[in-house]
Amino acid sequence: MGVVKGTAALGALNNSGGSGPNAEITPFKSGTTLKVRIKGTEDIAQYYGYGIFKKVFTFVPAKPAERNERGFITANPTVWDRAAQYYFELAKKASKEEAEKLKQEARKYTGKERYLMGFYDLTQGKDIVIDLSKTQAQAVYETIKEYADDYEDLAFKLSKKGESTSTTVTLTPIVNMKKDLDDAEMENFNKSAGEPFDQSLFDNVLYEADEEEQIENLKKAGFDVSLIGIDDESTPIDESGDDPAAQF
Repeated sequence: MGVVKGTAALGALNNSGGSGPNAEITPFKSGTTLKVRIKGTEDIAQYYGYGIFKKVFTFVPAKPAERNERGFITANPTVWDRAAQYYFELAKKASKEEAEKLKQEARKYTGKERYLMGFYDLTQGKDIVIDLSKTQAQAVYETIKEYADDYEDLAFKLSKKGESTSTTVTLTPIVNMKKDLDDAEMENFNKSAGEPFDQSLFDNVLYEADEEEQIENLKKAGFDVSLIGIDDESTPIDESGDDPAAQF
């Protein structure tokens, strides 16, 4: 599965250059505030998710493309990456107005860099995984770094506000825990002290699709798979390298 954890994920997060049907990611809609504990500064995982809103559930490829430290694909692009590149290549030869439309179409099939962050939910009394965009994760992690020396003694509020591209996620310390935590939440805070986060949760929350399912998802999204050398039976056509989508 294309999930990068811990230190490697933080490296990607610090580089400035929706979940599937079987997901177990904790729902975190705008207007939500969770009371949480930070168990560790590396409870984070990076992934590239593919999907189209209301057409194809977000998934991760069973065999993800190889990427460099800046996230650019260097080898073994998935069929979705090839679909995106097909439109990017057309955009290079198009007029300015048409090129923008083609790039917009390409972005529908591009893998989106996202982050899973692990917390301990004080209300539920269990470890949870939250799915965030890179920008949201960076904002949250700035707070974690700010309280790196004393986060173990603090509870936090994790909040999401706004809509669409203006959505923001904040992590703020709870100054008066005796006042802001009820008895059950305080008990959960005390009993979870020193416990590590269950890293295995990162391995089970994303929906994984093999190449055959990715091809079917492309068709569902309305993409003509023959444009990237795939026939109607979802079998790759062995051509001589004329497919611009295969060139990364």
